[in-house]
Amino acid sequence: MPDTQKPESAFLTPREIVRELDKYIVGQQEAKRAVAIALRNRWRRLHAPEPLRNEIQPNNILLIGPTGVGKTEIARRLAALARAPFVKVEATRFTEVGYVGRDVESMIRDLVHVAVNLVRQEKEAEVADRARRLAEDRVLRLLFPDLFPKGPPGEVSHDSTVEHLRQMLREGKFHHQYVEVQVEKTVNPLADMLADAGIGEIQLNLPPGLDLLLPKVQKKRKLTVEEALRVFQEEEAQKLIDMDEVVQEALHRAETSGIVFIDELDKVAARSSTHGPDVSREGVQRDLLPIVEGTTVHTRYGLIKTDHILFIGAGAFHMASPQDLIPELQGRFPIRVELHPLTEQDFQRILVEPENALTKQYQALLAAEGVNLSFTPEAIQRIAHYAYEVNEKTENIGARRLHTVMSTLLEDLLFELPEEGRTEVVIDADYVDQRLKGIVEDLDLSRYIL
Repeated sequence: MPDTQKPESAFLTPREIVRELDKYIVGQQEAKRAVAIALRNRWRRLHAPEPLRNEIQPNNILLIGPTGVGKTEIARRLAALARAPFVKVEATRFTEVGYVGRDVESMIRDLVHVAVNLVRQEKEAEVADRARRLAEDRVLRLLFPDLFPKGPPGEVSHDSTVEHLRQMLREGKFHHQYVEVQVEKTVNPLADMLADAGIGEIQLNLPPGLDLLLPKVQKKRKLTVEEALRVFQEEEAQKLIDMDEVVQEALHRAETSGIVFIDELDKVAARSSTHGPDVSREGVQRDLLPIVEGTTVHTRYGLIKTDHILFIGAGAFHMASPQDLIPELQGRFPIRVELHPLTEQDFQRILVEPENALTKQYQALLAAEGVNLSFTPEAIQRIAHYAYEVNEKTENIGARRLHTVMSTLLEDLLFELPEEGRTEVVIDADYVDQRLKGIVEDLDLSRYIL
């Protein structure tokens, strides 16, 4: 795959990457700088001289910090910026080879699967206009068969009458009429058996060409014109896309820009014991090691090398430290960044500053009811104070506590508003105190509700 075919967003400078991350994540500047440099280095590697390019290894990152401070969000937003394939896995879901559970190579198979879907969506967007027009042709054939020549469906020359009908179709004037369409469905008895047995991994390893050998069933269905347009557009887009090209580009993108986020890495950190569960934890680390170091993994789409995939490990490391990981695995995460616990002031900023802030989310939800919701600055301070206080008194779950606090605060409002007919709601400090003060002060109640 030519190096020129890289996502444009990968050309962002580290400062620009941090600026984009600031839109969604409050604080944690050290972690943002580390991942921004790592992302930019991927683009730099692709511009290095050919003999040296393959020798430049990614600097994998270990994010250390308590839950709810932004570790996962940083990795997820980074992948979105780079338009890169991204998967998040929990280290605790893997088991040592020979035991029941997921094998570590499954995360690479998942990454390739995500890459294929990502590239396919991009290709579908490129052919969307033509696919839509072909879908419209098929619907118009069903609605007005006399206006179209006999023969297989496809793009044909159209007179002014057909184009007028097409315009009416686009305006939604036929959307509630019903048409009878023939839908083709592939029957995969093996997949059904695996699903019934609770086994999903094996299906991903079946070669794509096997789909052509599976039996297909034709079913007639009555759909509205709107539904038929959607079905036909998907079918026409699939016909216009070269899946071999999609798979080739997806494998290349997964190899050169894929990001694997391994959470709860501290839970598999081996300690001093040489028997029992610690042995199994060390086994998981040793299974992870070749994947992170660089190996070749077989997937249903072909072989993929993991040498240049960026791995971001994360964990709270309360009961263990990074030094409890086996030395070989420690060496594969050379960049370590500690994320700081969130303060009460951080909570205030999280409530209002990010583009996806909780206050903005609830305002959007209530706008659907025709209600304008607003929060006074004092209310924001009180919400942040109560969330911080509950974290201090009970389990500290970071910014996730804001979700439970906001849900409790607005529960009655969300329930009653549709029948009250109000158009303006202002949340002030008194309202916050009335709803939350008693719950926060009662420790047992706080544990149960918040």
